[in-house]
Amino acid sequence: MKCLLCKGETEKSMVTYTVDRKGYHLFVKEIPAYVCSQCGEKYFEEKEVNAIQDMIKALEEKLQSISVAA
Repeated sequence: MKCLLCKGETEKSMVTYTVDRKGYHLFVKEIPAYVCSQCGEKYFEEKEVNAIQDMIKALEEKLQSISVAA
């Protein structure tokens, strides 16, 4: 697979995914991804994207229930 940014070659690897949103920082280790050997851009397959989005949604729901209860 070619990188969409720099056209370098990508390699399958395990990476860390991080996101800062709405007052929290999510840090997930060992997510499979394709990583560009030239620029480092990460590409996730649909399964991993769905899992990450599910985690974010569940976390935001839990945080909302905490703030509503407070």
